[in-house]
Amino acid sequence: QVQLVESGGGLVQAGGSLRLSCATSGLTLSTAFMGWFRQAPGKEREFVAAISWMGDLDYATSVKGRFIISRDNAKNTVALQMNSLKPEDTAVYYCAADPARVRAGVNPAYWGQGTRVTVTV
Repeated sequence: QVQLVESGGGLVQAGGSLRLSCATSGLTLSTAFMGWFRQAPGKEREFVAAISWMGDLDYATSVKGRFIISRDNAKNTVALQMNSLKPEDTAVYYCAADPARVRAGVNPAYWGQGTRVTVTV
């Protein structure tokens, strides 16, 4: 059974940084596509970032240059380093995994429960 458990969310002022982590189990991380999505209050869930098993990276335009996705196959974790945070980054962030792809417009097979990020002015 695949499990994804996010951590690292919290409250931060605009301009600050947070690092989200996703602990995985039940899948072979080295061959999985991993990513992060977010859902802001009153909005649909949206793609944030993805990393393929080969290390190819993909980012939403809104976070490019500020967020960095990475993976540690030995520790079975995926991280999202979020810098220069803005109030509009406030959302629940979800870790996602799929054997074939993680990208905008496609629902991954597996989801975590989410971790809340609140960015204040």
